[in-house]
Amino acid sequence: MKETETLTFSHKQLAATCFNQVWDLLEKEVRTPEEQEQMIHLCHSSFWHWTQAEECTETNLSIGYWQLARVYAVAGQGENALNYAKRCIVVSEEASLAPFYIGYGYEAAARAYFVLGQNDESRRYKDLAYEYVEKMTDEESKKLLLSDLDFS
Repeated sequence: MKETETLTFSHKQLAATCFNQVWDLLEKEVRTPEEQEQMIHLCHSSFWHWTQAEECTETNLSIGYWQLARVYAVAGQGENALNYAKRCIVVSEEASLAPFYIGYGYEAAARAYFVLGQNDESRRYKDLAYEYVEKMTDEESKKLLLSDLDFS
């Protein structure tokens, strides 16, 4: 690239790029401490860029909060995971999003409580997520959420 050339990215593009890089790190069997830190930073960057995009919707916020909850759960930071899971639930319910998104909010909370060692609360939130699975009409979405609820 020439020195005078500049690249212009939209917030939406940056959000999507960071989001996908988070998934690359989440899918690794083993992450170094540096990769774990990078995963957290990328996830926050993705979320922030979504909030700056003109086309940001409550669905985008729900997904972003959910991914933050998942990243923190995977990193073993249950309190942070729970904070973002609860935000996911609130945004999803207040916007009357599809059962898929609300169910995933409850999945995130169940996972966060599991990381915190609060198994009764984890089970309670899993049960709430299962209620939303029953409300879903898309079989692939059901399978995806049921698969993610299969943790212990």
